[in-house]
Amino acid sequence: MGLDYGYEIFVPARNVDKALVALSDLAPRTDRVPPLALTLPGGGRLSVPFTSNFRSEPVDCTASDTLELDTSIMFGVDDAVREYVAGRDQELDELGRVQIGYIYLTVRFAPARHPGYAALEFTAATSGMSRMFERSTAVREVFTGLTAACGGVCCLLDTESDTFQICWLNGRPVRDTVPGPNFADHADLVATWPG
Repeated sequence: MGLDYGYEIFVPARNVDKALVALSDLAPRTDRVPPLALTLPGGGRLSVPFTSNFRSEPVDCTASDTLELDTSIMFGVDDAVREYVAGRDQELDELGRVQIGYIYLTVRFAPARHPGYAALEFTAATSGMSRMFERSTAVREVFTGLTAACGGVCCLLDTESDTFQICWLNGRPVRDTVPGPNFADHADLVATWPG
């Protein structure tokens, strides 16, 4: 089995719709994928330019704890991204970004460990993409930017080790780890979140 690295963003549960709208703004501009209609817990509705389990039928999450999406995201090009897309027929958009997909997203609306927050878990589809996630500053900036845009409190990079890299915490980018010198465990990290 390959590497499954990923970024995890924690947002106040009420901000899931805001996070999905901000994520939609990062999607490639194409009409190859019809809009996916979502009904979120609480009844809010929106459309996203992604699929769910590779299908485009409406998804009702009012009685569900999770949402699964298959996303494509536009990233700026740095050395790690350039290496990942080398040999593929990838065109840059007008902002100098390239499309990377599929990136699997699991939204956990109110995880048991912190029910006031939702978790957006972005998982790389391949080992090569996982290595790019770990090495690319441009990729990290997209995920920390998304965290900021939706009022997220924390962004972690999971490299399938015992240590998570903290990329964003309480309104600012950081470079730290959990466990590490400042956070003995996940509970110590969560204790710094508002509320």
